[in-house]
Amino acid sequence: MSWAVEEWKEGLCPRVLQKIHELESQVGKLKKERQQRQFQLESLEAALEKQKQKVENEKKEATTLKRENQSLMELCDSLEKAKQKISHDLQAKESQVNIQLGQLSSSRKDIERLEQELKR
Repeated sequence: MSWAVEEWKEGLCPRVLQKIHELESQVGKLKKERQQRQFQLESLEAALEKQKQKVENEKKEATTLKRENQSLMELCDSLEKAKQKISHDLQAKESQVNIQLGQLSSSRKDIERLEQELKR
């Protein structure tokens, strides 16, 4: 089969044959270069898809973390309000205890005074 491909070159002058050989050689090199570039392009496209997928996954993770963060902030706010309520209730009860301690102290003095009067 290769003899049929080469048959058309018969009878051409050496200078033309040399030029044809150079052009065929150049075509061969260009085909190899094209194949290499095609491979590089496919590799870069694959890498790009991988990066796109990675970015998409990171966006999903960021969204999930934002939701979780919002939930935790709401929980913290709720806990802070509960803490403030408990603190307020504690202060009110401490105030009541102090009032009752004052009443107890006053009642003890009254009892001591009454006991002193009884002894007289």
